[in-house]
Amino acid sequence: MTSLPERTEKKLGLVIDLDTCVGCHACVISCKGWNTENYGAPLSDQDAYGGDPSGTFLNRVHSYEVQPEEGHAQLIHFPKSCLHCEDAPCVTVCPTGASYKRVEDGIVLVNESDCIGCGLCAWACPYGAREMDAEEKVMKKCTLCVDRIYNENLPEVDRTPACVRTCPAGARHFGDLGDPESAVSRLVAERGGVDLMPEQGTKPVNKYLPPRPKDKMPEIDILAPYLEPVAEEPKGFLGWLDKALEKL
Repeated sequence: MTSLPERTEKKLGLVIDLDTCVGCHACVISCKGWNTENYGAPLSDQDAYGGDPSGTFLNRVHSYEVQPEEGHAQLIHFPKSCLHCEDAPCVTVCPTGASYKRVEDGIVLVNESDCIGCGLCAWACPYGAREMDAEEKVMKKCTLCVDRIYNENLPEVDRTPACVRTCPAGARHFGDLGDPESAVSRLVAERGGVDLMPEQGTKPVNKYLPPRPKDKMPEIDILAPYLEPVAEEPKGFLGWLDKALEKL
């Protein structure tokens, strides 16, 4: 079995704002596009235009309707991918060492040339963040676009995961969560960022920012503004016409 490093120099990860995510799936599409053309084997699709399509994705967005104790129900869009856990069970269960955690930045990766497709890592992951590619028969997962964030041939603004670069709502943030002074660490502290399923003891690096409480909407008639008279007393030409008609 594979061992985990005692510590990592950085803790690169994502901070996802559930209050801002609009569920547009732009992150899903950009992730699929980048990772199909770059790191590892392409992400395959089966029967893409048929009656029962399926495919391999490294990032998915789930939507849930949540009913608070007070106020109106809310629709929460919940993006999910590998959380690059500090105590990653997917690594320690791997029989070939294909699944490993990097010392320099804490990213969890799969060496596809060593992967035998046994699926043990997917069973061990409590988040369902790994997917077996049906065509290549190797395990796939989020790489934090490791081939992108260090690519000096790209403009500096593009050296960030494809999902973060693409998000139109600015709901996804990337940085070193091991540095308490980093922008992502400060954001987590300010907004009360949380771990996903902390009871699992995996110590996920990625954090989620909870939705802000929504103020209760007052009971209003949306047609009221259109039903009110434009003016209490006609003025100008309409005022003159009104008085003229009264004399008839």
